[in-house]
Amino acid sequence: MSPPRAPSGHSAERLRRWRLVLGNDKGADGTGCTLAGTDAAMDRTLQALYGDRSGEDRDWRGAGLGGSAPRIARWLGDIRTYFPTSVVQVMQRDAIERLGLSALLLEPELLEAVEADVHLVGTLLSLNRAMPETVKETARAVVRKVVQDLERRLSSRTRATLTGALDRSSRLARPRHRDIDWDRTIRANLKHYLPEHGTVVPERLIGHGRAARSLRKEVVLCIDQSGSMAASVVHASVFGAVLASMRALDTRLVVFDTSVVDLTDQLADPVDVLFGTRLGGGTDINRALAYCQSRITRPAETVVVLISDLHEGGIRDGMIKRVAAMKASGVQFVSLLALSDEGAPAYDREHAAALAALGAPAFACTPDLFPEVMAAALEKRPLPIPEPG
Repeated sequence: MSPPRAPSGHSAERLRRWRLVLGNDKGADGTGCTLAGTDAAMDRTLQALYGDRSGEDRDWRGAGLGGSAPRIARWLGDIRTYFPTSVVQVMQRDAIERLGLSALLLEPELLEAVEADVHLVGTLLSLNRAMPETVKETARAVVRKVVQDLERRLSSRTRATLTGALDRSSRLARPRHRDIDWDRTIRANLKHYLPEHGTVVPERLIGHGRAARSLRKEVVLCIDQSGSMAASVVHASVFGAVLASMRALDTRLVVFDTSVVDLTDQLADPVDVLFGTRLGGGTDINRALAYCQSRITRPAETVVVLISDLHEGGIRDGMIKRVAAMKASGVQFVSLLALSDEGAPAYDREHAAALAALGAPAFACTPDLFPEVMAAALEKRPLPIPEPG
């Protein structure tokens, strides 16, 4: 009987990958693959997180990674050595959820070892009230790194998109003589040039947008800070700071659960905004919208953006009636189920349908799409709602 043939290079790689996927529990026995070197080290890091614990104590903090911050910090260093950043972030989230490690994020040395992302920021914000002072400085540094990365990615395009929209929407249809933009007026009326007279007949006058406060647009960001909206809170805080930096906009940022907190005076620093939130708790959308409505001074020049999964814990019919009242007064109302890259969370479909019937369809919006949504709202044109995936 001839000896079994060694697997080809392609087959061996497939077996290696299956061995890493299956781990060193009983399910891996059938591969016949032995790991060594870097592969063995990768296997140990995966086993610490995903290994079979069917016979162990359900308090998983005592298994796998163990309960000490130094041991977990070493594990975090290992996964950053062996896996790309996108995989590291997934494994970190799984470790927090599977092994109950949230409390250990209150250890400064552990925070310094993690790969910071939006999800980690959400976890830190949910722990904010329990965070000792010795950790807060490190936590703020982690949050600031994520915020700065988001600002670099999003701010330039947001300002450029909205500046164009504000410029277009602020041109006066019937300007006074001193407000006429003659360059644009002449270009717009070249088809009315009369050669026999050597002149252009300006049938349509285009005015300069004036910087006076009476022509500034108002934007109100009303953000649900329930636990499922963590990524949306992070992105909305960054966008709020960008919008607040634009002179042509008056921006207000309000967060809510069953209470309402106005964080407008902290918009200069989105990190301050984020640490002013309190993720988790109930939801009273009607109360939050009532507060926002009370702060609107010029409805026809105002855009209200509600970011919520629409699970209302307050007066259900009251929320819809309040949106209808705002729209009737001239407010441009935008309802976002999420402001993140992850699509729509579970949401209240009955409320979403009711808003759609009012002409305010609720949809999930990515950070890259948000500037276009805001530009459309400021110009009072149809919103670029993405096709459902």
